[in-house]
Amino acid sequence: MLDTVYHDFGTGYVPRWHGDIIDPAAAYLVPERHTLLVAVDEDGEVVGTGALDSRGPLHPPNPWHVAERYPSGATAQLRRIYVRPAHRRRGIARRLVAELLAFAVADGGYRSVYLHTDPAVEGAEGFWRSVGTVVHDERDDPGGGQGIVHFDVPLDALLPSAVFPYLIGR
Repeated sequence: MLDTVYHDFGTGYVPRWHGDIIDPAAAYLVPERHTLLVAVDEDGEVVGTGALDSRGPLHPPNPWHVAERYPSGATAQLRRIYVRPAHRRRGIARRLVAELLAFAVADGGYRSVYLHTDPAVEGAEGFWRSVGTVVHDERDDPGGGQGIVHFDVPLDALLPSAVFPYLIGR
């Protein structure tokens, strides 16, 4: 996850945005309705991550109508869906998201699934458009906002596949 914020985002570690990366257990493994998945290749190398929590997007920095549409508690927010560049376009992100959606469905208390992405990350926007629906594109805002694209993902968007060459575990 740190590789992503340094190499893909170019921001480096920013505590107010990335505290969960430093203590993922507290953010995703201790809270009952949260989870963190890790994809590992046959050599044991971590090649991808995906997380889900019950916190809706905050305003600010997100637009008010987005925060209002996705309240904490009823919203499963997808986070930290990262795949190492050398392992992209192999279905890893799709499998991670499918497993996270299955977790949200099994929880029974989520009414919606939300995520936001930085369209500057290669392949991110196209992937999310194939899974969900854009609810707000900040590039269309006066001044471009944060440049973030916000998505709604149906709970039944993806079904986990039975065969997958990467081990994914919590």
